[in-house]
Amino acid sequence: MRSRAFGFWAVALAFTATLAFTTVPTPLWSLFAERDRFSSFVVTVVFAAYAVGVVVSLFLAGHVSDWFGRRRVLVPALLLNLLAAVVFLLWPEVPGLLVARILSGLGIGAVTATATAWLVELHADRQRGEIVAGAANLGGLGAGALVSGVLAQWVGHPMTVPFLVFIGVLAIALLLVLSAPETRPPAHPRPAYRPQRVSVPAESRGRFFAAATAAAITFALFGLLTSLAPSFLSGTLHHGSRALAGATSFAVFAAAAVAQVLAGARDPRTLLARGVPAMLVGLGLLTVAVWLPQSSLAVFIAGVLVIGVGGGLMFKGAIGTVAALAGPDNRAEALAGVFLAAYLGLAGPVIGLGLLTQILTARLSLLVFAGLLAIGLALATPRLLGRRDNTHETGGTDADHKTPDHAARRHRARDHDYRPRGVGDRRRRMGIRVGIPGRR
Repeated sequence: MRSRAFGFWAVALAFTATLAFTTVPTPLWSLFAERDRFSSFVVTVVFAAYAVGVVVSLFLAGHVSDWFGRRRVLVPALLLNLLAAVVFLLWPEVPGLLVARILSGLGIGAVTATATAWLVELHADRQRGEIVAGAANLGGLGAGALVSGVLAQWVGHPMTVPFLVFIGVLAIALLLVLSAPETRPPAHPRPAYRPQRVSVPAESRGRFFAAATAAAITFALFGLLTSLAPSFLSGTLHHGSRALAGATSFAVFAAAAVAQVLAGARDPRTLLARGVPAMLVGLGLLTVAVWLPQSSLAVFIAGVLVIGVGGGLMFKGAIGTVAALAGPDNRAEALAGVFLAAYLGLAGPVIGLGLLTQILTARLSLLVFAGLLAIGLALATPRLLGRRDNTHETGGTDADHKTPDHAARRHRARDHDYRPRGVGDRRRRMGIRVGIPGRR
């Protein structure tokens, strides 16, 4: 048990450190742009290169830890991110930035699904494992931007020191993971390789795709705040501090992580129902902030925090839904599927916003982006929160949720594959028990 506890926190630290490394460049993009004189569109292309790497990795390797074991996949993924940090140091021009971001994305695609599945398996309480996995994911994304921004603001060599620091952190995380106990031994015989596919029970795929939609919309907004938010701060809002840029990215992910922890073990549908309006309110605040006669930093930060809370709840609801649907033999594969949807949502809208900034002002671009995301969220909400009729998939209709007795029957039906029978069946069973003549 002590070994599993050590392994749990070792994997959590490695998960956090690796995700933190991916946001190290966030407050530095404007420095790269000023030095090499490239536009905000180039920033979005470099940012999207990371998302493309993640998508490719999730599609090709996000699920293979179910066959090879968790450690055998997580260790190479950590090494890829170490290599990406070295490329950032030695080749800081645009081609090198693209290569480094693709390498980092390839590693992250394997890390997200594998580390999440490993944490769930290492902890005796699956829900607590999910909470820590979500906090490590989002908390890491926020911590990397904050540390990088602080170092860039107050330490010399801002485009070098942050990467040196994270090379050391990732090396420590790698050593810890090598000592963590394996929970998924290699499969024998090993299945024939195939790319990622959605692997959940057929009757539950509606819930899976609803969760994937929530993850995609959440990451589209997170992508906005980690790619172009520093440009909005320095340009439209006239605040050029690198520490402020890093703190803003930290704020959205910290708010998301705190919201997830405070939500505890609430039902995924409840989390999604609370996350949707928060996301809409946050989008509205961001738009208002850049359209005020005197652009308001306070309103912008408020929007960032509200989006963080809403995104944290939506993402936790999505992960909780998928983890509950998947069995131990395909848990990493199912989680890889929802992360695949999330990173597809991260890449596409951010590239679109980058293109808009080339033909429209920053204010108009953000207005169009926010409007499209709000429409997409409104269209997806009925599917996310609508009535679900399949009893086996949901454990009952809405009426079943009214009393504790109904809930208990619902859980018994789920846990023991119980099928509710008709009145005639119950009478026949009663006839057998009391021996009524003529009853069979």
